[in-house]
Amino acid sequence: MNRRRVVITGVGGVTPIGSGRAALWSGVKSGKSAVRRLTRFDAGQFRSQTAAEVDNFDPLDFMGARTAKRLDRFAQFGVAAAIQAGEDANLSPGLVDPARCGVSVGSALGGLAYGEDQHTVFREDGIKAIPPMLALAVYGGSSGAHIAMELDLRGPNLANANSCASGAMAVGEAFQVIARGDADIMYAGGVEAPVSPLMYGAYCVIRAMSTRNDDPERASRPFESTRDGFVMGEGS
Repeated sequence: MNRRRVVITGVGGVTPIGSGRAALWSGVKSGKSAVRRLTRFDAGQFRSQTAAEVDNFDPLDFMGARTAKRLDRFAQFGVAAAIQAGEDANLSPGLVDPARCGVSVGSALGGLAYGEDQHTVFREDGIKAIPPMLALAVYGGSSGAHIAMELDLRGPNLANANSCASGAMAVGEAFQVIARGDADIMYAGGVEAPVSPLMYGAYCVIRAMSTRNDDPERASRPFESTRDGFVMGEGS
């Protein structure tokens, strides 16, 4: 009976149609699809060959070189989007109690794409060639953990991997945390950077993705009778 009202006070995003609130909204209004032929690697062996990729993302715009080096791309996305959301909400150090601020992040695949890359390094050059922070970079909670460290958030820190619903689940969990009074501010959302050969190929094997390779911009059509699967994308 004493649950608190919850409101959204800031928005951040790293997406294929624009990064930051203004660019993201501009991308939405343009109505232009960001889906195209996959460029991250040669997808010629796969039945699906399209994706929504984030271009022109530089983690150094949001964090120091040392931090960027030890984070996987999905965690970099999460930190960047969180920083944008905090700025959009006009939050600043000293304005709030860190113990009353937390994080709730969802990611279906976490840093598996980075793990895939490093497995190749391991096979070719041995265990000593593996980055010492690999174990802390690929687990699903890495993004939320580093958001908390970068922004000094000492309240609840939640992570889930509920597949395609993970981002929505994270927002819902954050809502409940604030409504219960366990925190005053929560950074919440979803993050994904799964565009790598093995991860992409795994979804091709189960025939989950669209094969509209000759018309990429019209490949994602979830509410049409002619839909033939989803399109893999990345962002936060």
